[in-house]
Amino acid sequence: MRRFAFSLKARLGIGAGLLGLVALIGAAVTVIGMNRVAERLDAALAAEHRIDRYAILSTQIASFIVVASESLQSDLSPEIRAVRLSNLSDNIETTFKRLRVDHAQAVVDADRLGLNEQSRRATQSLGIARMEALFASTRDALLSDVTNHERLQGHIDSFSIGFDPLLNGVITGELRVRNEVLAGITALRQRLIYVAMGVSVATVLLLALFYLGLVRPQFHRLKQLKGAARQISQDDFDITLPEDRRDEIGQLFTETNRMASALAARRSDVEDEWARLSETVAARTKELRAANEALALTDENRRRFFADISHELRTPLTVILMEAQIGRKATPDAEASFETIESRALRLNRRIDDLLRIARSESGKLELTAAPFDLTMTAREAATNLDAEVKSAGMTLTGPNGPSVMVRGDANWVRQIIGGLIQNAIRHARSGGKINLSVHKQAGMGRVDVTDNGPGIAREDQQAIFQRFAQSRSAAASEGFGIGLAFAKWVVEEQGGEITLTSPPADGQTGTKVTVGIPLDPH
Repeated sequence: MRRFAFSLKARLGIGAGLLGLVALIGAAVTVIGMNRVAERLDAALAAEHRIDRYAILSTQIASFIVVASESLQSDLSPEIRAVRLSNLSDNIETTFKRLRVDHAQAVVDADRLGLNEQSRRATQSLGIARMEALFASTRDALLSDVTNHERLQGHIDSFSIGFDPLLNGVITGELRVRNEVLAGITALRQRLIYVAMGVSVATVLLLALFYLGLVRPQFHRLKQLKGAARQISQDDFDITLPEDRRDEIGQLFTETNRMASALAARRSDVEDEWARLSETVAARTKELRAANEALALTDENRRRFFADISHELRTPLTVILMEAQIGRKATPDAEASFETIESRALRLNRRIDDLLRIARSESGKLELTAAPFDLTMTAREAATNLDAEVKSAGMTLTGPNGPSVMVRGDANWVRQIIGGLIQNAIRHARSGGKINLSVHKQAGMGRVDVTDNGPGIAREDQQAIFQRFAQSRSAAASEGFGIGLAFAKWVVEEQGGEITLTSPPADGQTGTKVTVGIPLDPH
């Protein structure tokens, strides 16, 4: 049976609120204590200030008595005596005025310290009033026109005797006030220390309760959840997490149990599907093996067919070659005709070899024969073989006219590639009307340049032109280059050569130049 519980969010909020409340109490106590300390320090400083003021007053009174006594002993006239005592009298009156202001403020400030303290401050004000009255009567006597020295000296003596106890009384009161304020600061500091210790203990207890009662149990539950996740990652779905709480982690436990059950059911379905798929794959594999065997048989029949065709074609072709050679020797008048028959028969024989090579290349059995041959002669043979196509297209083919260039490679395949390049030029550059073949040596290779003056190939097409089934986006795009250039590139590179395309061939020209490079014969 599930038990009711606050949500985890609510419990965390309550715990955080309690900790915050304790922190606020500590902060409030600190602020109030600091304010109290500040008030008492201000009171102590004010008392110290008033004591300094009394010290000034004492000095001023002593100066007044000394000057007054000297005036009497010097038998000065009342006018001169009044002049000498006027400045001192004014300074003393100013000091009394400031003392009254200070005590008035002290009485106001004592309101925060209680009625008794306020009464004491008011009593001190009476002492100041008595001192001021005593001083006023003595001053008035000394500043009057009285010339009786004994009488005036009596006023001075009476003032000296009466003023000193009054001054000592108010100073003693201020010292007592200052000492009481300082003692209060010490007591307040002690109380603040006790309060801070209490707040600290309460904070530690609350933290311990918060951790032991709330945080640590959640860590344990999260550890259970982590273990369940590890089991699921290892395809172990036998998981039963406790669902006795309805807080957030309890809901997560419930969803994890539900997910594990769903994954277990899904795994069972997947295993069933996998079994069916394995059966299907086995059946399809068997069918594919049978199809491969049939294709292999078809390919073998195709290669056998090409072999039979080549044998059947070569037998009469051999007879034609022999008869043409005999006829050319036996009939001088028809030597040219028999020579033509012989050259055509040789060309047909090479075509049969080309067909066999293509058939083998399609079956993955391309055979390249590396042997020295004259690249110029091979290019010339390719041009001769396509002479009829060039004329039929209304074009002219020039070259190659250079010296022999001996290279090493497969002459038949090179001739076929050059012929394919000429046919490309016929298809794509018919509007130019001209094709030129040239053979030269460069960088350790014999090179054949097949150049036309047609529309050329767009720059964006030149990178992909040697890819399988690539097509130009130029005007002749519908005809395309197909697999021919890609296959030619592969055959040339298999012989250690290279094939490149430049369009236009040079600045200010139009057309395309394809260069086939075959390694030079080292011997």
